[in-house]
Amino acid sequence: MTVDPTTAHPTPPQPKQQQDMPGETRRMDPAPDHGETSYRGSGRLLGRAAIITGGDSGIGRAVAIAFAREGADVLVSYLSEEADAQETGRWIEEAGRKAVLVPGDIGEEAHCRGLVDQAMAAFGRLDILVNNAAHQASIERIEDITAEEWDRTMRTNLYAMFHLCKAAVPVMQPGAAIINTSSIQSKSPSPELLAYATTKGAIANFTAGLAGMLADRGIRVNAVAPGPIWTPLIPSTLPEEKVESFGSETPLGRVGQPAELAGAFVLLASDEASYISGAVIPVTGGKPML
Repeated sequence: MTVDPTTAHPTPPQPKQQQDMPGETRRMDPAPDHGETSYRGSGRLLGRAAIITGGDSGIGRAVAIAFAREGADVLVSYLSEEADAQETGRWIEEAGRKAVLVPGDIGEEAHCRGLVDQAMAAFGRLDILVNNAAHQASIERIEDITAEEWDRTMRTNLYAMFHLCKAAVPVMQPGAAIINTSSIQSKSPSPELLAYATTKGAIANFTAGLAGMLADRGIRVNAVAPGPIWTPLIPSTLPEEKVESFGSETPLGRVGQPAELAGAFVLLASDEASYISGAVIPVTGGKPML
């Protein structure tokens, strides 16, 4: 049975809401869909092991659920929201896979190296690295972007990706996959998201360059570029009026759900994508990546 993409999930307006950063899934209205009741695995990642940063909520949780149902063990890296991480871990274990939950700041190089060490200790291998965690803040004027805010965005979104890839590649075998989360912001930046959009453009370029660098080792590197997706990042970083209308500007007329990203990540992690490297897959509700 086919599904009409314009009505498959709730449409704007969303109820007005705001949260403190980094936001909590349980306080969102409507609740995001991470594929808890809909994603069906078929063994495409059987026996593999993955690290997912920002795996406690949003896109990261949806990818963790999908990976587990496809047969992978998952290390969930998260910053601070223990309740969200525990819920993600429960879904991984319900799929019959091993979940390792590791809190901490990926903006620190030592923590990134530690994540790879913990994955190897827990799983004995590392086949998939998903660099998904991100920091964003909505700031209208460049004069109001502090050096601390700019640095935090760069460390979380860019430096962490570099440090994790540098630590992971030496333990990865041919057939492994690195998947980075870019954004439609990489091509169509919102002025108030200047720092965030800057990092997302850099992630797309890093992905292309690293794909070429690692090709002779048999390690593929790709990215997924989401459009407007309903995650805790939205009510915790955008004004109430923008939260209310979020997603309405897309051709499909609604915000995307985290579950709608999972298939792209599974494809790129699996052997079905054995000839895909250096690509950026848009999941944008019909908004073109110009």
